[in-house]
Amino acid sequence: MTRLGPLALLLTTMSACSQTNVHEMNADHPLNCDPNSGTCTLPGAHDPMAITAQPVLPVADHPLTIQYFTDPICSSCWGIEPQLRRLKAEYGSVVHIEYHMGGLLPGWEGFNGGGISKPSDVASHWDEVSQHYRMPIIGDVWLEDPLASSYPPSIAFKAAELQDKQGALAFLRRMREMVFMEKRNIARREVILEAAAETGLDTARLSRDLDGAGPALFQADLALARATGVRGFPTMIVSHASGDRRTVYGSRPYSELVSTLEQLYSGMTLTARPASVEDLFKLHPTWCAQEAAVMLDLSQTEAIQKLDTLAEYGHLERSSTRNGSIWRKVR
Repeated sequence: MTRLGPLALLLTTMSACSQTNVHEMNADHPLNCDPNSGTCTLPGAHDPMAITAQPVLPVADHPLTIQYFTDPICSSCWGIEPQLRRLKAEYGSVVHIEYHMGGLLPGWEGFNGGGISKPSDVASHWDEVSQHYRMPIIGDVWLEDPLASSYPPSIAFKAAELQDKQGALAFLRRMREMVFMEKRNIARREVILEAAAETGLDTARLSRDLDGAGPALFQADLALARATGVRGFPTMIVSHASGDRRTVYGSRPYSELVSTLEQLYSGMTLTARPASVEDLFKLHPTWCAQEAAVMLDLSQTEAIQKLDTLAEYGHLERSSTRNGSIWRKVR
């Protein structure tokens, strides 16, 4: 099997390769993306649907558990946020989600392959991914202040979980907004702590845990990914309390996620999801147009119109990039 450098691992998770690019690639190219399946698979990797899941203990009152393998700088994981937000809204009473960090970019040392030899080579790929998922991503961070590794924000997330599981998810969301839309280097400690402060975490404790328990918790996630055979992100291993399991690999349509849940647990009662744009902001303080569209069953154009209307009335603030916008609730 071809030995791949760390950034090849990063790029194989980007399911945004155009049909033209796919035809131009060699079969063993690390960006051998399949636009039909929406996944990018490492050469020589095992069939992702044959991942061997580790035993998962059922969570009280949640018959299904999802082991979600992700990374703060995984663009395909940003692309699946619309589906994941709706899944939580409609099936949150049935499904418990465990977040595991994947360690997408250990570092740049010794890497040179697949047409990528330096951080600036990644920038254009991120812009392509944005068009594919219709989620705002700009690659400028790789030109202006490139990350040396995705390990620091991954460790920071594990450290944040020690304080507050829900707060850690808000923190992860804010870090992703920073890196994908604001070209901020979330591997820098000062940026990590800024994101923590903005999401209400105890920054002093987070700083201690970054150097304390955080690294070991992150290493445990990496060990779990290796043990299960996870080779790309996002990967979701869905388990029923009975032990039955299914794997969802890559950024998939919402209907496919629901179908997987129903294969494992039939007769689920859905929770009512938000019915209006106003209701969205009762769940989360920020929304992208595609997230609103998936949640409300709207076209992206309709979602933008509704979001902009609230912005015109002063209820929301719109922050725009060349590849899309995000709307924030005005405090």
